[in-house]
Formats: sequence, C-alpha cells, structure tokens
Amino acid sequence: MKYIDLHCDTLMMFAGEGGSLCENDMAVDFKRLKKGDCLAQFFAVWMPDEEGLSEFREKGLCSALSGELSPEEWDDAYIGRLASCLENACREHGDEISMAFGRKDLEENERAGRMSAFLTLEDGRAVRGSLERLKGFYDRGVRLITLTWNADNCFGRANYRDGAFGGRGSGLTDFGKEAVRYMNGLGMLVDVSHLSDEGFYDVAAVSEKPFIASHSNARALTFCSRNLSDGMLRLLGERGGVTGVNFACEFLAERPDCRESTVSRLAAHAKHIVNCGGEEVLALGSDLDGVGGRLEIPSPDRMGLLWEGLKRAGLTERQVELAARENAKRVIGDVLK
Repeated sequence: MKYIDLHCDTLMMFAGEGGSLCENDMAVDFKRLKKGDCLAQFFAVWMPDEEGLSEFREKGLCSALSGELSPEEWDDAYIGRLASCLENACREHGDEISMAFGRKDLEENERAGRMSAFLTLEDGRAVRGSLERLKGFYDRGVRLITLTWNADNCFGRANYRDGAFGGRGSGLTDFGKEAVRYMNGLGMLVDVSHLSDEGFYDVAAVSEKPFIASHSNARALTFCSRNLSDGMLRLLGERGGVTGVNFACEFLAERPDCRESTVSRLAAHAKHIVNCGGEEVLALGSDLDGVGGRLEIPSPDRMGLLWEGLKRAGLTERQVELAARENAKRVIGDVLK
C-alpha cells in the first residue's frame, strides 16, 4: 500500500563525511522506501542540542563542518549541508525519487512512478526571530517546521522530556504567533510535535490553515508529554490537521520500562486517534532513525505490517488508506502551494 511518512531523522548521517541515501546501515534509504511502496518521505533536518552535539563529536560526525564557527554559523552550515545532500541524492537517483515542494510536485512524481522527498526542519531555532530568515528557509526548500524540539526558542516553549506541561505564558511567543500566520501565507506546514500544550492551543487559535503533529501518539494510552490529549486530537481533527503515529517505544509503551515498539501498540494508538479525532486525523510519522529500542517495524520495507495490524484492530480498508496517504495528501494540498 502506498504511504506518506511525515517524519524521519535519516539526514543526520550527513553530519559526517560519508553516507548514502540510496543504501545505508540506518533505518531509511531509497531502496527500502521503494520496497515498502513509499509515495513520499518527509526528511527532517534535526537540530542537535548540546547533548546531541557532544555525541556527534564523540562519533567524529562534525568533521565535515570544520573551522571556528559560532553556534549560529554552525546551525546554518549544518542545515545547508544536510539539505544539499538530500537534493544531490535525489538528483543522482532521479528515476526513483525527486524533491517535492507542494501538491503538484507530489502528483507529478506519482504519475511518473517516482517517490517524493520533502525537506523539513525539526526545531525552528535557526529562524532566530526573523521573518526574513523564515522566508529564506522556505526559499531553500523547507516545507515544514517543527516549531520547537526539546528546548524553548523564538517560536515558543517546548514540551520537555520530564513531563513538564508548561504554565502561564508558556505557549507561543509574540514572534511565534506572527510566524505561524506568515507560514500560512507562504505555504509552509506548522508542526506542533514537541511544542508545549499551551503552544498547541495558541497555534490552533492563530493558524488559518490546517496544522499537524508530524510524529505524536495518544496521551490517553501512553502518558508522555509528547503525545496528544483527547481534546487535542479532537481539535486537530476539527481544524483539518493530522497526527503521524510514531514508532518510538516511549510513545507507545504500556509501562515506562518497556523498550519494545510493536504493531499491536501502534494499532491501538491509531484506533484511539481515529475514535477521538475522526478517521481523517490519522497519518504516519514513523520517526525512524530518531528512535531506539526493539522495533517490530525497523525499516520502510516492513511497513506492510502496519497496514495489516490496523485492519486487525478494526479499521476499514478505506480508513487504512486514509491513514497511509490520503489524509497527508489532503493536508499537503490544503497548505503547500
């Protein structure tokens, strides 16, 4: 079954000197995407925090970004490098996959039998409170920004790993509200995965276009600050948005110490999301190459297991098709120009 995946972290391989998107030792590559019948993959440029940067240095993954760079210069160089590597890989394998920037590109690639690659930014800190820089990222090809990662930035407050849900004044900043409106006008998806609860509701109040949670599950089944409450799921559905079911163990677990990601738990979360937000709110946001543990679906070539699991859980054939691609297609058409 053809599918659209709204989030993977595979591009981080290019922080180092080597790596191939055609075939590699990570979870996602072009060969396995094709084998899994992928229609479109959203490739995130994940912005590492200090802990992530330390891990990069320990593994020698920063050697490609040499020289004395300020944190801001490093961010720009890193984003540029990962974006260029994705573009170059798509050009090299243009018979199989091409960059896409909106609905027309997606449809043209599908007609030609090609997969589509969308470039996204996970953590908008590099925008630095500037609409001009935001427009620059759009011009660079970025079509989705996950507003925050695990730290606050110019857009607003993040949802932290320790489960802190925020408080008074902990949603979007004034710039964040202005930026959401600007993104609506540009044709750029607003992604609330990692954003605080207050930030979620601020986006809902400000955005005139559908917004998404690219890789978040149901909080009612797994209490995790990154998952969405039932009220959020209902509101997301009412606003025409989607949430991409996430393969991360900690977003699926029945107990905190569980390090397994199973199809049955994915299906349980998917069914709950449909029951709360409606059949048009469910999508896929695997988070592959950004998650650890034992995954029953460790790579795109095993994605068929998910569609089978959704059917076993009681979703109809039509509902599975909506979750696999049609809901994401609709949002792409509604927002991206």
